Amino acid sequence: MSPFLRKVKTASGATAVQIVEKRNGRRRILEHIGSAHNDTELAVLISAAQQRLHGHQDEMLPLETLRRDPAAPVVEHAASQLLWSVLTRAFAQLGFDAVEDEVFTALVGARIIEPTSKVDTLRVLGDLGVRVPHVNTLYNCLGRCVRSDYRSQIAAACWAHVLATGPVALVMYDLTTLHFEITDEDRLRKVGMSKERRVDPQVTVGLLVTAAGFPLEIAMFEGNHAETKTLIPVIEQFKTRHGLTDLVVVADAGMLSAANLNALEDAGCRFIVGSRQSRAPYDLEPHFAKHGNYIPDGSTVEISRDMGTGKAKRSRRVVYHYSFARHKRDDRTINAQITKAEKAAAGQRPVARDRFVKVTTDAEGKKAEVNWDVIDRARAAAGLKGYVTNIPTAIMDGAAVVAAYHDLWHVEESFRMAKNDLQARPIFHRKKDSIEAHLTVVFAALAVARYLQDRTGVTIKRLVQILRPLQSVTINIAGEQVTAHPRLTAEATAILDKIPDLAGH
Repeated sequence: MSPFLRKVKTASGATAVQIVEKRNGRRRILEHIGSAHNDTELAVLISAAQQRLHGHQDEMLPLETLRRDPAAPVVEHAASQLLWSVLTRAFAQLGFDAVEDEVFTALVGARIIEPTSKVDTLRVLGDLGVRVPHVNTLYNCLGRCVRSDYRSQIAAACWAHVLATGPVALVMYDLTTLHFEITDEDRLRKVGMSKERRVDPQVTVGLLVTAAGFPLEIAMFEGNHAETKTLIPVIEQFKTRHGLTDLVVVADAGMLSAANLNALEDAGCRFIVGSRQSRAPYDLEPHFAKHGNYIPDGSTVEISRDMGTGKAKRSRRVVYHYSFARHKRDDRTINAQITKAEKAAAGQRPVARDRFVKVTTDAEGKKAEVNWDVIDRARAAAGLKGYVTNIPTAIMDGAAVVAAYHDLWHVEESFRMAKNDLQARPIFHRKKDSIEAHLTVVFAALAVARYLQDRTGVTIKRLVQILRPLQSVTINIAGEQVTAHPRLTAEATAILDKIPDLAGH
């Protein structure tokens, strides 16, 4: 069957124009012309495809003479050159070009533009109009990524980048999970406590960022690795990599353990770690007995708490902050949980892992009851948030401790970018080295994305949506090549005015 033109929608919503043929009931793509994001681009690509299609027919039917105007314009190439220039120049400005691997650069750029499988990345690069490597070359790059330890080079460049703007006072750490849709576990992918409440085998990923959310270190652990046992290895790796001796680490309550805090302190680190809210009534009982339980909105109360046992026991400074707005949110949550507990006790809903349900067993069997003691403790803790630190009051008062911890949301934001915008879940990878290489690509892509967001004030997703449709088209007219550059929209102009060095302005 003769080749024919085909239009198909891509995952990004664009329309791909291809030349295909059908043999033995199977469709085979002969050439991918490009992807259009509007009617004008589609018309240009269809014109180019039709001209290429005549070329295919000339090869198949050499006796057929086609009448063409020798001066008719021929579209030779279309590319999202502006977007690709912004991404690759940002990549270089961060110092990532020290890796000296064009395929790795292409993988990082494609991950930002349209996250997909490594094989489908070839289509994304083709849509952009950039050089498309062979699929074997792409997979060879993943092998080089692990063997040559690209991650260390990327991490070193990230650290150099943040130091260029001034000293780094503190770093933020958090952990997330990435699941696999498989049945059986292996040495790496194991069932564990899932952030997404799933029961699939997973890996856990620790991320260290600056107070502004710029990534500094990423590490992967087995899926059943306890949260509290991931912090120290990542911090030690980070300190060793950059030769650091003094560091302030901020982490959430999931990292709170006496052993963790002792290890951080012994390693010369200072820390601010979230305290579990359920501890508040017990910690503050002496304060309430002496001063009453009224705490002004926005104020702090400090106590000391012994943590650990035996020789490992150390006294820790705990700062409690009260917020009336937080109190209202906590009350709404408590009321909703009480309603669930009462329905469970009345047999109107199955007993799940409800916070305020107590299951007792008597002669008649198991019985669900509302646990009013736990509710009273929750009411007493409403509006309070605690922070454990080893930083002396003379260096950082309670308000400063609270303010430093509040920047922890930047880690969560970076994780959301990695999991949503960059689709970090390595669903198409099975071997440990491949997963590690994939995470290195995601790590570099996250750094480039955060860098561009910080400079433009626009989310990376929106930046790609604005710049990707702006294609440069190379046209051959009577033997001469002419490149037509896209007309910039107002949004594109506003973005590029903030990054003229990346856009080539």
